Parts: sequence; structure tokens; C-alpha cells
Amino acid sequence: MFEAGAVLEVLRALRAAGCAVWIAGGWGVDALVGRVTRTHADLDLLHRVEQEPAVIAALEALGYAERLEGVVPGRPARFVMAEPGGRELDLHPLSFRPDGSALQRLDDHGGAFTYPADAFASGVIEGVAVPCLSAAQQVTFHQGYEPRERDLHDMARLRETFGITTHF
Repeated sequence: MFEAGAVLEVLRALRAAGCAVWIAGGWGVDALVGRVTRTHADLDLLHRVEQEPAVIAALEALGYAERLEGVVPGRPARFVMAEPGGRELDLHPLSFRPDGSALQRLDDHGGAFTYPADAFASGVIEGVAVPCLSAAQQVTFHQGYEPRERDLHDMARLRETFGITTHF
């Protein structure tokens, strides 16, 4: 279980280390909505690839360590860090372009996902402004697969809050 206080602790540590990150996934939806709407098993964070050593060091100082087993897909697309209490961070390195868009490498064969410049927004967790992905980007990520119950929940919250149409 990843609670709001733990999210803010991670963000404070990363900010203190000079790292830029954006919340994605379920916590990103809750940040956009401005309230906690469900329990969260992990925290998805996007970060600048050139800041990755500082990101890892800041998270290690909080007790997190990289988990190598069972991470699919793994690097370069993403990696997981976990702490002994069971909290997990799903980390996604991004290479930013001069126009503010970003690329996430998906494999070592040139595959990549592009984030448009307007994919980066802000939200609120427990009254604290936090960087996150935009509602439109969250909807984009929830296309092309069979949605789980939590995906349906998250998209319903975005529809209620922003009037966004989703396709499931």
C-alpha cells in the first residue's frame, strides 16, 4: 500500500536532490482529481534520464533498492525500486527535447514512446501541488488493452472531473 504521506515524502526527497519528476498512473489520476479515490499498490514516476543517478541516490537514502526480478518490461523503458516495507516505485526515464516533449525508450532497438509537451501538468495531493501527467495523457495510456477494475475506476474519475470521453 502506498499512502499519500509516502508519496509526498518521496517527492520532497527528490525535489531536495534537484530531481524533476512527474506522477503517472493511479496516483497521477488522484493528483489531477485533487483527492485520493482508491488505494494504490505503487507510485509511478517519470524522471529526466540525465538525473537518474541523483534519483536513485535520493531514493536509496529513503531505503529503496532496485528490484531486478520480475520487472517486465525492464530497462530501458522502466525499472522498479522497492523498500523493505513493500512500497514500490515504478520509474520511467525520459529524454526531453528542446520543445518540451519527451521520449521514453522502450527497447534497445529504437522503439520509443513520445510524450507531447502538454503531457506535463500539475495536480494536488493532500493540499500540496505536485507535478503529474495531464488528464489527456492519462487517457492515452489507458487505451489499447483490456482495462482492469482500477483502470475503469481511474477513467471514471477523469470523466467526472474533466468531462473527458474514454473508450471503455
